[in-house]
Amino acid sequence: MCQKSTRARVSALYVETFWMSIMTVTPLFERLKAAVLEDWEAYIRHPFVQQLGAGTLPEEAFRHYLMQDYLFLIHFARAWALAAFKSHDLEDIRTAARTLHALVYDEMRLHIQYCARWGIEEEALQHLEEARATMAYTRFVLERGAASDLLELHVALAPCIVGYAEIGAWLQEEARMEGNPYREWIEMYSGEAYQQVAADAIEALDRLELRYAGPERFPELADTFRKATRLEIDFWEMGLTQSY
Repeated sequence: MCQKSTRARVSALYVETFWMSIMTVTPLFERLKAAVLEDWEAYIRHPFVQQLGAGTLPEEAFRHYLMQDYLFLIHFARAWALAAFKSHDLEDIRTAARTLHALVYDEMRLHIQYCARWGIEEEALQHLEEARATMAYTRFVLERGAASDLLELHVALAPCIVGYAEIGAWLQEEARMEGNPYREWIEMYSGEAYQQVAADAIEALDRLELRYAGPERFPELADTFRKATRLEIDFWEMGLTQSY
């Protein structure tokens, strides 16, 4: 009995040590992405993204997407405020505050500038009808934040924050920039400031995983990440089809 107990303790220690080594070597974000790779590729290489990069995306589709994304960012700002509230560490609060600032003062400013060119004032944006894809995605993230811990909230937020950085970096290399009507959008998400926001989000995931997670939680976190990624795909599709 004693030998069995000792072997069990050694085995548990080995599993814990092995898991910790994986956590140290491979960032949580990369492991989550690898777990849902097919969905992730469908998200970051969606036809909406490819047409935007080529400058061939119909203006009506981009306009519909951008106006819904303005509403989306309002709810995501709420989610990052919730992340600050749920934080127990000053660095976590600072991460949430920096991201919240980027959403409200940088991303939303770009949306307002585009809409002003179309004769749409900011006040009108705040009273738009929400598309079903907007409601589904934002309420999912807020629900995960309310029902679970800070780590799972960050996991639900990651496909948006980090995904847009990956898309921006890819488009910066591959897109037709000369004469592209969406050049400002590409430059926003490929720019140093936004790329740093994404890097901070990846670092926060690793910090929170050490505090809140073990190997038994990865399937749960991967499921949340997959659902959020699929909701991102639905959001692109909503823009492309101009649907409500």
